[in-house]
Amino acid sequence: MIYVATVFLPLLGAIVAGLFGRFIGDRGAQIVTCGFLIASAVMAGMVFFKVALGGHPETVLIADWIQSGTVNVAWSLKIDTLTAVMLVVVTWVSAAVHVYSVGYMSHDPSIWRFQSYLSLFTFAMLMLVTSDNLVQMFFGWEGVGVASYLLIGFWYEKPSASAAAIKAFVVNRVGDFGFALGIFGVYFLFGSVGFDAIFAAAPEKANAQVVFFGTQWHAITICCLLLFVGAMGKSAQLGLHTWLPDAMEGPTPVSALIHAATMVTAGVFMVARMSPLFEFSDTALTVVTLVGAATAIFAATVGCVQNDIKRVIAYSTCSQLGYMFFAIGVSAYQAAIFHLLTHAFFKALLFLGAGSVIHAMSDEQDIRKMGGIWKHVKVTWILMWIGSLALAGIPFFAGYYSKDTILEAAWGSHTAVGQIAYWLGVTAAFLTAFYSWRLLLLTFHGRPRADEHVMAHVHESPAVMLIPLLFLAAGALFSGYLGYEYFVGHANHAFWGHSILTTEAHPSLENAHHVPQWVALLPTVVAVSGIALAYLFYAFAPGLPVALANTFQGVYRFVLNKWYFDELYDLLFVKPAFKLGRGLWQGGDGALIDGVGPDGVAAATRGIARKVAGAQSGYLYHYAFAMLIGVAVFVTWYIFNAR
Repeated sequence: MIYVATVFLPLLGAIVAGLFGRFIGDRGAQIVTCGFLIASAVMAGMVFFKVALGGHPETVLIADWIQSGTVNVAWSLKIDTLTAVMLVVVTWVSAAVHVYSVGYMSHDPSIWRFQSYLSLFTFAMLMLVTSDNLVQMFFGWEGVGVASYLLIGFWYEKPSASAAAIKAFVVNRVGDFGFALGIFGVYFLFGSVGFDAIFAAAPEKANAQVVFFGTQWHAITICCLLLFVGAMGKSAQLGLHTWLPDAMEGPTPVSALIHAATMVTAGVFMVARMSPLFEFSDTALTVVTLVGAATAIFAATVGCVQNDIKRVIAYSTCSQLGYMFFAIGVSAYQAAIFHLLTHAFFKALLFLGAGSVIHAMSDEQDIRKMGGIWKHVKVTWILMWIGSLALAGIPFFAGYYSKDTILEAAWGSHTAVGQIAYWLGVTAAFLTAFYSWRLLLLTFHGRPRADEHVMAHVHESPAVMLIPLLFLAAGALFSGYLGYEYFVGHANHAFWGHSILTTEAHPSLENAHHVPQWVALLPTVVAVSGIALAYLFYAFAPGLPVALANTFQGVYRFVLNKWYFDELYDLLFVKPAFKLGRGLWQGGDGALIDGVGPDGVAAATRGIARKVAGAQSGYLYHYAFAMLIGVAVFVTWYIFNAR
C-alpha cells in the first residue's frame, strides 16, 4: 500500500487542485498539493530504507492493462534499489519546489493551476521510474513531456513562453520517436516489453543479428542506439539539447523541477535501467560516452558567456547530464545515478536560489545588472555559495564525491573513448568552476549595477522560500559523503543488487578506486584554478573579459550564440518546414481542396443565384415574356413526344 500511495498521492493532489481549485481557492490548492507531496516524500524515504538499505525489492501489480495477441502488458510498480533512489530524488526535490512555490508564486493569478501542473509533472515522473515494462515507461515518458509543455508555457500570454513550450514539445517528439522505435525493436527481438523477461533473455541474444536495408546489424546495438535517441531528447544531449535553455521561460520553480530531479534525469534513468542490454553492445556504449563527453564540454563553454542567471545554471545542467552519460558509457552506471542524486540537490538549490535573487531584484535576471547585494540577502548568498561549491566539485561537498568518481571511472575504463571522456570532463570541470564563480561574483559582489529604485527594494525572501533552500543545502552538503560507500564504494554490489548489471568486461567502477593519485587530484586542482581565474577576471581585473572578447571576437560570438545550433536548425528544418507548410496550406488546402471543394461549390452556387436574381426585374412584361417562352417550350416538347 505504501508503494501505491507514494506514486499516486501527487496525482490525487493534481486532480483536486486542477478540478476543484476554483472552489477550494489558492490556499486550499497549495495545502492539498504540498501536503500530498510531503506525505509522498516521507513514504519514499521509508521505501528507500526498506528496499535499498534493507534489500527487499518488490513488484506490485496494479492491474492488467493491455492484452492483444502475444502482447500482455500489466500495470505494475517495480520497486528495486534503482527505483527507490529515484523515488527519493523526485519526491524530495519536488516537495521542496512545491513549498517554495507558495512564496514565489504568491502574486500569480493562477496559483491553483500551477500547483496542479507541478503535481501532475511529479506523478508522471514517478510513473516513469516505477515502470515494470517499456510501454508503461513510455506512458510516464510522454506524461512528463505533456506536463513540461504546460509548465514551460504556463505564462502563455508571453509569446516567448509559448514558443519555448512548443520548442520543448517538438524537440522531444524527435527523441521520443527514436524511443518508440527502440521499444518496437526490443519487442521484435525479445517478444516481450517486460524488463524481467528482456533482461533474462539478453545473454542469449547477445550475438543476434537483424537484416536492415539489406545489411546485417547487431540487434542489441540497434535497439540500444534507438533507446538512446530517446534519452538524448529528454536529457538534452548534444543535438537535441536546444529546448533546455529556452525552458527558462517558465517560472523558476519549474526550472528547478525540470532541470534537477525530473524530466532531464529521465534519460539517464532509462539507460541505467536498460544496463543489461547496453552491457552487450560496446558500440552503443561508445556512442553514449562520446555524446556525453561532447555535451559536457559544449554546455560548459556556452555557460561561461551567458548573462541570464537562469540560463547559466541551465547550461550547467546540460553539462552535468553529459557527465552522467559518459559515466554510463564506460559502464559506471552506479556513478551516474550517484551524480544524479547529488546533482538534484545542488542544482535545485541553485535554481531556487536564483529565484530568490530574481525575487529580491524585482524580477531582474541579467547578472550584468546586479552586484553588491550580498549584504541584503545573506541567507540566499550563503546557500548559493554552498550550491556552487558542490557544483564545482570542491572537497567535501556532494559534487566532489560523485563527479570525481565519474572522472576516475572514465580513466579506469582503460579505453580510448574513456580517455577522451576523462580529459574533456576535466576541462569541463575547470569551466564549471569558472562560470559558477562568475555568476556569484557578478550577482552578489562588486559595486551595485542596478538602478537606485531596484537597489532600494532588494530584500531577503520569506521563510516559506528559504526553508526549502535550507533542506536542499543539507543535501548539497552531506548527500555525497553519506551515499559514497553505498553507491560507488565497496558496498555498492550489495546495495544495488540486481537493479544494475555490469559485466566483468567493463570493470571501470572497480578500477576507479585504483587510479594514479594525479588522476584523482586533477579535477580538484582545475576546479580551484577555475575559481581563481574567475576572481582575476571579475574581481581584480574586470577589464580582462572585455579585452578578450574584443580580441577573439569570432570565438566569443560563436560561444555566445551557442555554437549556432539554433540558427543551423532554423535553416535546415524550421524554415523549410514553414515553407512546405505554407505551400500545402495555400496551394494544396486553399487552392485545390477548398477551391474545388467547399469554396468552389459555394462560389458556383453564388454565381447561379446572382444570375437567377438578375432575372427578377420587377417588370410585368418581363414575366409575361418568360411565361410565353415557357409555354412555347412546353408545347414544342409535347408535340415532339406525341409523335
